[in-house]
Amino acid sequence: MTDSVRLVILISTLPGRGREQAEAFARLAPVVRAEDGCLQYDLHEVSGEPDRFVLLEHWATRADLAAHGSAPHMVEADAAGKAFRAGPAQVLELSGAPVA
Repeated sequence: MTDSVRLVILISTLPGRGREQAEAFARLAPVVRAEDGCLQYDLHEVSGEPDRFVLLEHWATRADLAAHGSAPHMVEADAAGKAFRAGPAQVLELSGAPVA
């Protein structure tokens, strides 16, 4: 059994503002990937929908994820994202190992 945490985060931007999300992520990703316990931090555009994204996160421990959420760069990024996001991101936590 592992203590790691996997998240799938669904993000929608305001119409025509997807590029701003991608650019903000490109600036933020290296900082996040350098955080303790970050095993994966990857943003994917939904095919054919340039204003919708899926963020895949994998953290070694729940404590690492908690530290990430309160890191100054994340607080700043969350505040800046309000300018181009359509609303709050939907965060889905995956449970355990794959089903099959």
